Formats: sequence, structure tokens, C-alpha cells
Amino acid sequence: MGMANLVVTAVLVEGRTKSEVAREYGVSRRWVITLVSRYLAEGDPGLRPRSRRPLTSPGRTAKALEDEVVELRKDLDRDGHEAGAATIAFHLEQRHGRSPAVSTIWRILSARGFVTPQPHKRPKSSYVRFQAEQPNERWQLDITHWTLADGTDVEILNIVDDHSRLCLASDTMSVFKARNVDDSFGKTAAAYGNPASLLSDNGAVFTGRYRGTGRVALEVTLHSRGISFRHSRPYHPQTCGKVERFHQTLKKWLTRQTPTQTLAQLQIQLDSFRAYYNTIRPHRALHRRTPQQTYLARPKALPTGTPLTDGSYRIRHDRIDSNGKLTLRHNSRLHHLGMGRRYAGTNVLILVHELHIRVLTTDGELLRELQLDPTKDYQPQPKP
Repeated sequence: MGMANLVVTAVLVEGRTKSEVAREYGVSRRWVITLVSRYLAEGDPGLRPRSRRPLTSPGRTAKALEDEVVELRKDLDRDGHEAGAATIAFHLEQRHGRSPAVSTIWRILSARGFVTPQPHKRPKSSYVRFQAEQPNERWQLDITHWTLADGTDVEILNIVDDHSRLCLASDTMSVFKARNVDDSFGKTAAAYGNPASLLSDNGAVFTGRYRGTGRVALEVTLHSRGISFRHSRPYHPQTCGKVERFHQTLKKWLTRQTPTQTLAQLQIQLDSFRAYYNTIRPHRALHRRTPQQTYLARPKALPTGTPLTDGSYRIRHDRIDSNGKLTLRHNSRLHHLGMGRRYAGTNVLILVHELHIRVLTTDGELLRELQLDPTKDYQPQPKP
């Protein structure tokens, strides 16, 4: 026998008062009165548990709005765009001037089966992120591959601003050569100004450092403008994570478009996506602002390195060894330059003009300037 039956029996059969029954069973007197009234009116069905759900829910999201959320989700996903709850909230606010909370939209999507639980996914709080403080402080560039409708493999060069995620350029060619990369950078710099630094991987079209081929066209241009040029560690694409992530976003969109037959058609698609990505699509990492809004919000950084414009210099890449030394050949004889152990492992540029030598970091900082003594194998550091 349940508690309700015990209470009603004690009052109606045993003849005890409602207050006495309430004290004995540890319940409220009001509940005892309610149970007895229901039993007298309905019999045993009146003692069954009843739902506590309110008759009306004024704060509940209207079904029409729920349907609009679902429709937006389908439209964004069909077109290959980011379709999360925050993005949907952004578009609803653009349409109506207001939007439900992101958590509300997330619950609607979950209830409609659009959210797949990922309990083992690594939390975002565990990532260590880097972001440039100013627009043009650092650009990231990289080349990715795409396939035309007839199976032809082509390449896409993307340049992204590290601070704002603005896509500065998205160009396609059958194969990019060093001169083509330099041309794309030149057009981008003409439109947005010279960046303070550039970041890429170690591809042969970006640097000749590891191949003994001297400087490639892009390096010559950057050095002549005082722009710092950095490279990711080999086999570590996370360093160039922003442009790598842009590749993924771009390809997701391209897969939803009509396959193109020519490079010209593909370039039209790239231009279309770039305009949408820069000016319409809210970016999660930018507090739901667009890349263009973020790019225009702050002053632009400028190059701070020393321009290398003197064509009489012989320029080469090197790295200071663990003993703090560099090795240089002059007239078929090796000479060792003392740089100091504090610079061990530093990537440098060596500028040689006859016997005059300058050693600079890739950021343009002068580490040492000397006149080579060809009679000595070792050129020690100057005494303080």
C-alpha cells in the first residue's frame, strides 16, 4: 500500500484528524487534505501520481522558430558552411534583430538529432593557442591540392592573416613554382601592405634553406623589404595551424559545389568563398565577428627588419652550431666565426661582401659585423 492509501485510510477508516495523520507520517497537512478530497471525488484513481508539468509554458521556444533553426542548419550544412549553434544564432540575429541563446539552439539541434555526443573529445581548454596581436603582424601561407572534374590535380595557394583570419589570397594553378608564389605574395602585399613577418612550411617554393640552392624568389623579395620569414618544424603542420584549418574549411565548401572543369572556373569559386568567408561568415575564434571586421579594427603592423637591397652581397642561410660558431669558406679556405653559445641553434643570414661580413637573424637583428682576416682560421668574438 502506498503512502497516499495509508493517509486516506487513517483519516476515513480510522477516523483520525488530518493534523494528527500529517504529523505521524511526516507530510504536510495540505497534502493530506488534497488526497482526501481527490479520493472522495474520484475514488482510487484520484490517488495516482499526477504530472507537475505546468498547463502553459510561456518561455518555451515557439515551434516555428525551432523549425527555422533546423532549416538554417540544413541550409548551411548543404552549402558546406560552418553550421554550429553560435553561427545559427548569428544568422537569426541578422534576420530578426534578436536570437535565442546559443544553449537554447544547441538543445533544439540535440532534440532534433543534429548533434552527435563526443564525450571523449579533447577539451578546448587543453590547447595552447597563439594569435598575433595586430593585423599584418604575421601572415601564414601554404599550398594545398584539389581535383578538377576530369581528375586533374591542381594546387591552391592560400594566404591568411594570423590575427584576424582574413583570407588575403586564394589562388589556383596547375603547379606553383617559386616565381608564382612570389607573384601571388606581391599582389597581396600591394593590396594589404607588407606584413611584419611571414610563416610557412619548408616547401621548396618557399625556401632554399635545406636544399643548398640559395634563396628562392620569395625569400629575395622578403629580405629586400625587411620582412621576417619563419618556417615550421619539419613534419609539424600545427605551427601553421590557421592556414591549415582554412584549407579544411575551404575544401568542405568546395565539395558541396558543382565540380569545375577548368582552373578559371575553380578560381571563380575560390573568389566567391573568400568573399563569404571574409565578410559574412562569423568566426568562432573571433567572438563571432567576421575576419574583415577584426582586420579593420586595429592598426596594421609594419616590417621591422633591415632591408637587404645591396646586390653586391653574397647571402646564405646558416645555423649557429652548439658551440656558438659559424663556418664560412673564403678563397677555398674554411674560416670559423665566433658568435657565442647564447646564440646556439639560431637561424641566421650571412652577408658577405669581399672581406666584410654581417650576420643577422631572420628577423633582421644584427648579431655581428666584422672584417675577415684571411690569415686566421678562427675569427674570435671582439673583446668587450
